[in-house]
Amino acid sequence: MGKKLLLIVLLAFVGCKGTSQEEKKETKKETAYKVTKTDAEWKAELTDMEYYVLRKAATENAFTSDLLDNKQKGTYVCAGCGTPVFRSEHKFKSGTGWPSFDREIEGNVAYDVDYKIGVARTEEHCATCGGHLGHVFNDGPSETTGKRHCINGVALDFIPD
Repeated sequence: MGKKLLLIVLLAFVGCKGTSQEEKKETKKETAYKVTKTDAEWKAELTDMEYYVLRKAATENAFTSDLLDNKQKGTYVCAGCGTPVFRSEHKFKSGTGWPSFDREIEGNVAYDVDYKIGVARTEEHCATCGGHLGHVFNDGPSETTGKRHCINGVALDFIPD
C-alpha cells in the first residue's frame, strides 16, 4: 500500500509540473541510426505530440494514450520508423497511466541515462531511429522479468496480429 501511495504522490507531482510539452534540455551524445532525418523532416512526418515525445524526449500526460487499455494481440512499433519494439503478450496493467511492458523486443530498443527530473533514470529509445520511447524501472512483475518499461503511447503504433 505504501509503494502505491508513494507512486501516486510522485505521479501527481510530476504531472502537475506540466512537462508534457517541455523539450529535452540536456544534449544527447550523437549516435548514428539506420533511420536518420532532419529536424524539419521529422516535424513534417509526425504529429506535434509525436514529435515532442520522440524527438525532444517529452512525456505525454498520464492516462491519455489510446493504447493504455488496448488488449488486442499484436506488435507495438515505433511511431517514428515502424520498428517493432514491444509485443502484446508482454504488456501488463501497471496502474501508472502509461502502457507498460515487462520486456522489449531484443535488439530493437536502446538505452541511455537521463537526469531530466534530477535523478538518474534509464531512458529507452528506438534503436533504429533514436526516438524517445519512455523509461524502464525495476518495479515490474516479479514473476517475469521484474522490469517495467513505462512507454509513451504516442511514441507507438499498434499493428494487430
